[in-house]
Amino acid sequence: MKFGVKSLIGSVILGFIVASSVVVLAQEPSFQVVYPPPKHQTSADRIFFLGTAPTSGQVLINGKAIKRSQSGHFAPSLPLQPGENTFRINYQNQTIQIQVTRLSTQPEIPQGLAFAKDSLTPVVDIARLPGELICFSAIATPKASVSVKLGNQTIPLSPQPQQVQLPGNSAALTGRNQPAVNNGASKYEGCTTALADHTTSDAVVADNTKEIDLGKPQFQLTQNGKTINQVGTGKITILSRAKLPVVEVTADAGVARTGPSTDYSRLTPLPKGTRAAVTAKEGEWLRLDYGSWINSKETTIIPGAIPPRSIIRSVGYRPLPNMTEMVFPLQVPVPVSVQQSNQTFTLNLYNTTAQTDIIRLDDNPLISRLDWQQIKPEQVQYTFNLKKNQQWGYKLRYEGTSLVLSLRHSPILSSKQKPLSGIKILLDPGHGGKEPGASGPNGYLEKDVNLKVSKLVRDELVKRGATVVMTREDDKEVSLPQRQAIIDKEQPAISISIHYNSLPDDGDAENTQGVATFWYHPQAHDLAIFMQKYLVKTRKRPSYGVFWDNLALTRPASAPSILLELGFMSNPDEFEWVTDEKEQKKLARAIAQGIVEWFKSVK
Repeated sequence: MKFGVKSLIGSVILGFIVASSVVVLAQEPSFQVVYPPPKHQTSADRIFFLGTAPTSGQVLINGKAIKRSQSGHFAPSLPLQPGENTFRINYQNQTIQIQVTRLSTQPEIPQGLAFAKDSLTPVVDIARLPGELICFSAIATPKASVSVKLGNQTIPLSPQPQQVQLPGNSAALTGRNQPAVNNGASKYEGCTTALADHTTSDAVVADNTKEIDLGKPQFQLTQNGKTINQVGTGKITILSRAKLPVVEVTADAGVARTGPSTDYSRLTPLPKGTRAAVTAKEGEWLRLDYGSWINSKETTIIPGAIPPRSIIRSVGYRPLPNMTEMVFPLQVPVPVSVQQSNQTFTLNLYNTTAQTDIIRLDDNPLISRLDWQQIKPEQVQYTFNLKKNQQWGYKLRYEGTSLVLSLRHSPILSSKQKPLSGIKILLDPGHGGKEPGASGPNGYLEKDVNLKVSKLVRDELVKRGATVVMTREDDKEVSLPQRQAIIDKEQPAISISIHYNSLPDDGDAENTQGVATFWYHPQAHDLAIFMQKYLVKTRKRPSYGVFWDNLALTRPASAPSILLELGFMSNPDEFEWVTDEKEQKKLARAIAQGIVEWFKSVK
């Protein structure tokens, strides 16, 4: 599975050892270290060494013997000092030397009268509404006087208390996700509610009819009677409320986020054709009028368009064999968001005002009732009360200016002869081709065991009557968008992505093992919990946990989609279980039977 680190591990393996996709596990292993590579850089405070050697004799790291599995594999974690760390791994008369550089996560402390490198913000061009808060920051030596000149305004920047640095999301996987305090350099911050021309009143500025370019801010640093000036890299623009630019989403599913970068969380994707006014800009990111941010590359500007607003009257109803389609006629395609819960599906239409007096919805196999309310002046909320807890997938699209919501019905078993007759299941063997995934201590690649176990699971599901679709059946590269597209096209009852696990650099590989399950949409939560408990119990494996995670193979909304991490490639002992063919077959049977039992339990 890719947590960022694992993709690095995979690429490193390909460059560091020429590992065959086919490994004869029964042979005595040769001495090798598959991770880290010889000149590795990391910000972690420790690193694990993943490798193997013949079972006879000892393996030493910097003169100290390390623990190994029965097959000779090892994965000790060792502390790192800031800067360069040299490790010598010895087996008999063989030596492998690896240098690991621990990079500092603390802000650079400037030397003398200077701003820290790349510390001035905003870094990129930004645009804001008149009167909206604009903030600046810089890192410099303590006890200095710092200010910013913007137009004819001078904004003082004040030294802030000790800054807290949050760890990356992957820290949740190692249990080391506590904030850290930055020491050393001082951070100076200040804000202003900039007026467009810095001379007129707020009321006049609010009515301006063109954008105002305020240029780049000039930062000033004074200490001990000496002063330096430095121009910022980001230009400041004040938008015109009367002439906000309007964009249309050109991607099939525009990625809406909580902030202006890919670091921010995803929101409900925007269907192709969605229109919205732009209320802020930050680099290539646009803030849309309903609150989310989208990359400008997924949009196009509509010249001369006014901020989109719509009314809605009747709501249409299309009963289809395997789904129900609800049609919302609008004057213009507006932004939307979705929330799922037990027995409810909630759809929000933004920039929309209801004039609704009638809705047709006959007795339906899925929906018991549709309620709506105008929860804000320009936000209408539709709540579908469902007959069952389990939801089976949905799609949103625009047909012209009408929003179409497709809600899938429960799959129907076609025969009592076999428990999964009539059920289509998609299996996704993770990675493949140039994407190796994680590595075991002897160089055995995750992509290979993913495919092998997926085929075993497929065979077990077919025995139980299921129709099985595979995203790949050989060692080929299938991109994440291609895998998502296969799920959307095939519309399986459920989708399961098969992976094996590894850890970030600071993980305790020697002592971390177990099964984990990942989900994203609430419709997949029950399946995730059930499969995790079933596999842990029936195969008597440790539980690494159940995680809500924004992964490419848990994001498809057209079917309940989960990702299984069936064990750790990076754990010397569990790796032996992972690669045991008898255990693989037992695991495949457990996965297939777990799916059967889940379908029986669904309400």
